[in-house]
Amino acid sequence: MLHCVLIRPSRGDCFLYQETRSKNSGRRIQRERPRGNPLKSFLTPAGLNLLGFAHQRVHHLAPAPWVDFFIPGVSVVGGFSICSSPRLLEQERMIDLAVKYTNHPPALWIHNQCTLDSEVAVRVGGEFFFDPQPADTSRNLVLIAGGVGINPLLSILRHSADLHRAQADKGSGYAMGTVKLFYSAKNTSELLFKKNILDLVNEFPEKIACSLHVTKQTTQISAELKPYITEGRITEKEIRDHISKETLFYICGPPPMTDFFSKQLENSHVPKEHICFEKWW
Repeated sequence: MLHCVLIRPSRGDCFLYQETRSKNSGRRIQRERPRGNPLKSFLTPAGLNLLGFAHQRVHHLAPAPWVDFFIPGVSVVGGFSICSSPRLLEQERMIDLAVKYTNHPPALWIHNQCTLDSEVAVRVGGEFFFDPQPADTSRNLVLIAGGVGINPLLSILRHSADLHRAQADKGSGYAMGTVKLFYSAKNTSELLFKKNILDLVNEFPEKIACSLHVTKQTTQISAELKPYITEGRITEKEIRDHISKETLFYICGPPPMTDFFSKQLENSHVPKEHICFEKWW
């Protein structure tokens, strides 16, 4: 069962985020300098953890980085992906995390021990993100998610929607192309964030599309979901049909899935710099 964690910044200085461009590939590399300030947690009756931390400034936060939790008394560092758009931090001073209930010590601590005034140190980082600049070449995106691998890809999807809104409202900024999300899980109950995903598809029907795959569905699929559901795994042909010189591919899921699709894309002559992946298990 997946629970959401929100980080709500207030005052102080928690971290400083900086970024540079790689001279070799042109891909954006992010660097962070952790401050180690405390993070406060608020546990709601529904089991939703609200975590508040202090910061003074964030130069920029790219979509889909991860955060590390350094929890007092827990020797294992917890790493969780941000699933919100950078705009949420910029406009509402919040970050969304999604933390699945498992036996992993940091996840257990968040679900079972994290209470009001709990304190942890937080660090941000990661190189799996899509962060175009206004003058960059327009790109299409194909996002391939397996299970909880949807978390960082949802951040990219939400950021893409924000870029489309900026273009529609102001007629300026980065010219975002189309986005196609392929997302596979065991059944529809394990398709996380499906309502959020469909809301974006309905908001941008000509720009954002999704194909939701279920591999072991045993119950009837709802009428709302049925037009988007395919029973069976994501296939190589489905992905190959979206290959173009303007398309970037982002993959996050179990290692066998990530390895399979990254290899197939390379075999189809997609440049390596157009294939980004992150392994979760």
